Amino acid sequence: MTHPVLSVRDLVVDFPLRRGNFRALDGVSFDIAPGEVLGVVGESGAGKSMTGAAVIGLLEPPGRITSGQVMLDGKRIDDLPGPELQALRGKRIGMVMQDPLTSLNPLFTIGQQLVETIRQHMDLTEDQALERAVSLLEEAGIPQARARIHAYPHQFSGGMRQRVVIALAIAADPELVIADEPTSALDVSVQAQIIKVLKDLCKRRGTAVMLITHDMGVIAQIADRIMVMNAGKVVETGPVAQVIRAPREPYTIKLIASIPTIARKDGAPVADSGGEAFVRVEGLVKDFGSTRSILDRMLGREARLVHAVDDVSFRIRKGETYGLVGESGSGKSTCARMIAGLIRPTAGRVTVKDMNVWAVSAAQRARSRAVQMIFQDPYASLNPRWRVGSIIAEPIRVLGLAKGAEVEDRVADLLRKVRLDPIVMRKFPHEFSGGQRQRIAIARALSSQPEFIVCDEPTSALDVSVQAQVLDLMAELQAEFGLTYLLISHNLAVIRQMANDVGVLHRGRLVESGPVDEVFDRPQADYTRMLLDAVPDLAEIA
Repeated sequence: MTHPVLSVRDLVVDFPLRRGNFRALDGVSFDIAPGEVLGVVGESGAGKSMTGAAVIGLLEPPGRITSGQVMLDGKRIDDLPGPELQALRGKRIGMVMQDPLTSLNPLFTIGQQLVETIRQHMDLTEDQALERAVSLLEEAGIPQARARIHAYPHQFSGGMRQRVVIALAIAADPELVIADEPTSALDVSVQAQIIKVLKDLCKRRGTAVMLITHDMGVIAQIADRIMVMNAGKVVETGPVAQVIRAPREPYTIKLIASIPTIARKDGAPVADSGGEAFVRVEGLVKDFGSTRSILDRMLGREARLVHAVDDVSFRIRKGETYGLVGESGSGKSTCARMIAGLIRPTAGRVTVKDMNVWAVSAAQRARSRAVQMIFQDPYASLNPRWRVGSIIAEPIRVLGLAKGAEVEDRVADLLRKVRLDPIVMRKFPHEFSGGQRQRIAIARALSSQPEFIVCDEPTSALDVSVQAQVLDLMAELQAEFGLTYLLISHNLAVIRQMANDVGVLHRGRLVESGPVDEVFDRPQADYTRMLLDAVPDLAEIA
């Protein structure tokens, strides 16, 4: 009988604190067989990444394994001396990190980094290592690998960089690969490509993969078995189809119920063919000029224009949601910033409630209060030096909506509306979770009493359960205040759940637009069909 590649038994990880002890992992046990993908899923803080770090011996101090065992190919490794454990990394255990750009050295070419890794673990000459590096890039799906091996990381897209990191992880033929959120920052089409690379890797090489993610759709597409974690413990494990179709534990049931589906849902928003347009976007264009290098100037070359947004037009009716989808670089966020009055368009017109956004001064736009924006990263968009109460109160004071004690009353009321206790107004942004910070960002957006809110990827950085809470909150606030939303997202399931109409952007152009059910059920553009085909859907699990 073949024993597991990785066997973890009763693993406990503790972090000694000044006052007591924090138990990060509590009795975690699991196995991964050769050629098997184990999907480890759970919310932030569940212990997923901590488990991967403990297996590979990369726990941040003062964290340490206090009991349990980690065995690789039948041999215990958690008690190995530092140098011996370090020798396993790369050679017998590969690692794929979440952010490929920070995993790659920006000062060295892709080839130099691959060759160094290969020669460190394998007895090959420089030329042999270079040939192996080219072969690895081809296996990872890099086109024209022999030519591109001399490029630097910044010359690759996010998906291509992730392929390079996978090539690095398998460079020395490891028995185990730990992939920590390898697709979380990628668009659905690129995500599908990375999933295919990992699946092919297991099939061809018999490599065991520990896939850590909060995306159940990714698990459904690639994993053989699933392990659900919560608060440092394993709450449920089993074959993927069995756990997804018939979860036993309440936490797993809640997690799966939180996941939006691309399929049509009863009670979903229905577009109203009538009604006046509250927001009009007409012929929107944005060109960016690239900077000229010294060589360009010497040769008299002109700066090239980049057409980020090219003749985009659509309308949003009062109280409805227009979803804008597309891959990274399609122009979604540029559109959002022009519509919100943050970036001046090269051409075109944006009208909100009969106000031409770019025909008035910045001061007039601010005083109009009609438009607010919710950004993707709630931490970066909140002033870390201000308390939450001051952050939410600033628009109220600047616009003269209230004075004195009434300001604090309004802030308290807004916090209640986003389901936060008013006592939190005395805290700073870093004292909150990601979902709580996004609620604060929503409260700030509401503080100026807007009628139109531009939401730029408001849930992409959140776990599925927190994402569901934020989306439900946005829907409730829309119904209560009659808000109109422009919702930017690369998550088509979120758009299906929230939007009345949808527009599909590709390379700055709107290739398709219409009622969300019509576009998603009967797409006309090839690009729309490609995006929809790439969406992982739990409903398809057999």
